Amino acid sequence: MSLTGGVVLYAVVWVLVLFVLLPFGQQSQADVGQIVPGTPAGAPHEPKLKKKAIWATIIATIIWAVLAYIILGGFFTRADVEGWWVPDAG
Repeated sequence: MSLTGGVVLYAVVWVLVLFVLLPFGQQSQADVGQIVPGTPAGAPHEPKLKKKAIWATIIATIIWAVLAYIILGGFFTRADVEGWWVPDAG
C-alpha cells in the first residue's frame, strides 16, 4: 500500500465512522422543547460534532491500523479479490 493509498483508506474509514456516530445521543429540537423559528422540529438541538469527530478519529485509527496490517502483511491481496469476479479460463 502506498502513502496515498493509506491516506485515502484512512479518509474513507474516518468518514464512514463519523456517519455511523452521527445519530448516537442525538436529541431533536422537538424532544427538548426548544424549536427555533424557521427550522424543522426534527433538527438537532446540540449535535456535539467536536466530540463525535474525536471519537471518529480514535475508532477510525484503530480500524485503519487493522486494515493496514492485513494489507501490508499480505494476508489479503489483489489476486484474492480478482478471483471473486474473474472466472477460471480452464
